[in-house]
Amino acid sequence: MKYWAALLLAGLVASAVAQTTDSYGRFVPKAYQGDEEETTWQELEVEPPVFPKQENLREFYVSAVATNKYFIDASTLNVGTDGVVRYVLVVQTSGGATNVSFEGIRCKERSWKHYATGRSDNGTWTLSRAAHMEWRPIENKPVNRHHAALSRDLFCPKGNAIQTADEGRNALRLGKHPNSI
Repeated sequence: MKYWAALLLAGLVASAVAQTTDSYGRFVPKAYQGDEEETTWQELEVEPPVFPKQENLREFYVSAVATNKYFIDASTLNVGTDGVVRYVLVVQTSGGATNVSFEGIRCKERSWKHYATGRSDNGTWTLSRAAHMEWRPIENKPVNRHHAALSRDLFCPKGNAIQTADEGRNALRLGKHPNSI
C-alpha cells in the first residue's frame, strides 16, 4: 500500500512541476507550452478596395430560407498577412435594394468585422464608426447566416483561413470549399 501511495505522490509532484498557468489562471501542461514567447496578434490597417463591379460578383449559397441574394466581389478577395480574409459583400434584397460592405473574417476566432459601407449611388465608401470597428462572433442562425456560410463553407475550411485569394475564388466557383466540413 505504501508503494502505491508513494507512486501516486511522485506522479502528482511530477504533474505539478510540468504545469504552469495561462493568462486565465488555468493549468497548462508543459507539453502544450511554446518554447518561444507568444506574439500578440496585430491587425493590419486596411483601406477599402475599389468599388465592386457587376462582372466581378460571385453569388454564394446562404440557406434555403434566404430571400436575399449574396455576392462576393471576387476581385477584392484578399488574405492578409494577419490571417484575416477580407472581401466586399454585396447583398441584393428581395425588395430591390443593394447593400455593399467591406468586411473581414478571422477564421480561428470565428469572428467578423465591418470596415466600411459602400454607397452605390456614387461608388464611394463610408468607413465604419469606431464603435462598429470591433470583431463580432459569427453565429449560425437560420436567418442572416451569410457570415456563417462564408466562414464554414468557403473561406475557413476546418476553421483555418484559406491560404490565397485564388483558393477562395475557387471555393466560390465550386459553391463550397473542397475541405469544408
